[in-house]
Amino acid sequence: MGARATRWWGALLDAWALLLPVDCAGCGAEDRGLCGDCVRELAADLTPRITAGGLAVVTALRYEGRVRRIILALKEHQRTDVATALSRPLEAAIRRSLAHGLAELVTVPTSRASYRRRGYDPVAMLVRPTGFARSRVLVPARRTAAQKSLDSAARAQNLSGALVARGSLAGRRFVLVDDILTTGATLDEAARAIRTAGGEVVGAATLAFTPRLFPARDKPTAEDYGGAKGAE
Repeated sequence: MGARATRWWGALLDAWALLLPVDCAGCGAEDRGLCGDCVRELAADLTPRITAGGLAVVTALRYEGRVRRIILALKEHQRTDVATALSRPLEAAIRRSLAHGLAELVTVPTSRASYRRRGYDPVAMLVRPTGFARSRVLVPARRTAAQKSLDSAARAQNLSGALVARGSLAGRRFVLVDDILTTGATLDEAARAIRTAGGEVVGAATLAFTPRLFPARDKPTAEDYGGAKGAE
């Protein structure tokens, strides 16, 4: 963005802040939905990883610090104004995952309880600005317990059999999309449901990953994803 455009954009934000006062979702700075420093924290650093189920996942951000606060603002505090900014690193991860060739995108469906509580599906909201179409082939098969307090083994057990395909997926290829890679249990369950229905899962993409629960030792090499680490 040029200097003149930057000044105009800043003036527009200042005028908007007078009408609808807002604080930065990442750091709390006044009068900006996202300040410049927090926007820079959302630059994609594409990293390939492998889940316990053997699924190749490209992640864009580390789920910590400002990034974590921004994502939580969208998911838990109705800050849908940050969705477009978050969609950009996710789009980069999706494009890297699609290096395997043409495939349909499938977002992991949110639970009915979560949708009622929020009034929207955060992952679907993140995918919308990317321009990619979603194939809604998965639905919840049963209720599950909250994942937040569960360890890796308990998460996998809690999600086992939790998703089902709407019908036969024979001959179709898919890339899975979710917001956060925590232990990989959610993506592995989605992949199982698609494969059970005859579909092929060629990869996955997430906006962020949790370093504490998904450490670097679980990473494959960048060559597994058709290129070196880094944003497109």
